Amino acid sequence: MNYPKLILQKGKEVSLLRKHHWVFSGAIAKGTEEVKNGDLVAVHSSKNEFLGIGHFSQGSIMVRIISFEERPIDLAFWIEKLGAAYAVRKALQLTDQKETTVYRLVHGEGDGLPGLIIDYYQGTAVIQAHNIGMHQHLASISEGLQAIYGKHLKGVYDKSAETLPKTEGGLGNEWVWGKAETDVVKEYGASYKIDWEKGQKTGFFIDQRENRKLVASYSKGKKVLNTFCYSGGFSVLALQEGAKEVHSVDISQKAIELTDENVALNAGFKGKHESIVADVVKYIREIGDDFDIIILDPPAFAKSLKARHNAIQAYKRLNAEALRKIKPGGILFTFSCSQVVDRRLFANTITAAALESKRNVRILHQLSQPADHPINCFHPETEYLKGLVLYVE
Repeated sequence: MNYPKLILQKGKEVSLLRKHHWVFSGAIAKGTEEVKNGDLVAVHSSKNEFLGIGHFSQGSIMVRIISFEERPIDLAFWIEKLGAAYAVRKALQLTDQKETTVYRLVHGEGDGLPGLIIDYYQGTAVIQAHNIGMHQHLASISEGLQAIYGKHLKGVYDKSAETLPKTEGGLGNEWVWGKAETDVVKEYGASYKIDWEKGQKTGFFIDQRENRKLVASYSKGKKVLNTFCYSGGFSVLALQEGAKEVHSVDISQKAIELTDENVALNAGFKGKHESIVADVVKYIREIGDDFDIIILDPPAFAKSLKARHNAIQAYKRLNAEALRKIKPGGILFTFSCSQVVDRRLFANTITAAALESKRNVRILHQLSQPADHPINCFHPETEYLKGLVLYVE
């Protein structure tokens, strides 16, 4: 083990000693001249004390630490790290369920592996690497997954083409090992078809699992509007729990087709389902005031601090429109997955929307990401999903 050495500026070792995974470019004193994107490097303090091993890349965040121990990054490392992540999901009782067969196995920094996402879909592991360094370990990661899952793993699919930097062009999505036996999974007993090859993220928004279940618990006999519906997760569970009527809205025709397919997969719903291709904000302005439940789950309006102000205004407009339209006594589920919009700012934005709409609201629940998307207490940036459940008078 002889990784190139990077030396930090004096005093810049504090964040690594506190187990934060990022090393910013301004913290590095020397050592970057001989390394290239994706290389493993050993980071040392100005006093030459070892701090961690990580992947180097040019940019604001220059190193992402994957080990705070001085050790080789070999197959044994990956089996240990993936095994630790699996142990968490086993403790959550996600690994042996029949009612839910989809979960996140590795959540980047949340599991101590910056730049790596692995989602498990009933025998298929779908990998997204967010930097070229992590992507270079694909074969070892696949071997590690096979060692952990044994015969239960049928295939490993790499879906990193969309998440790797554009400078790493020419890389396509492909099967790393094996093939899927099924593309249908279950979540709380409902069936969903997963398109990991062409769908968003790894194919399904697993992070809303517990929030979908909560929506369903309020849905019996209700009229529900599910906006930004993508594959219809909220819609299917609401119908399963006895919703009287569900409208699913998305601007993408492909998303609506996937929603319709997932509703059809689950035979026996008594409630009515209608799917609509439309711009959500314009659609909400035109609806009546008879929806008992409205779900607002938009894509990230801000992916950088520079975009945050405009994002806040967009969240406020969207929520104000929904609050104006929802039935008295209705319940609004509203979410933000923008990491740069923290919990307090999001709550303040929704408060401003309530004032603008002239509706009285109570907060019933404050929501977050599920436990298989763990928040690393040493790396608070791993908290990104925020939600509020509002009772609207």
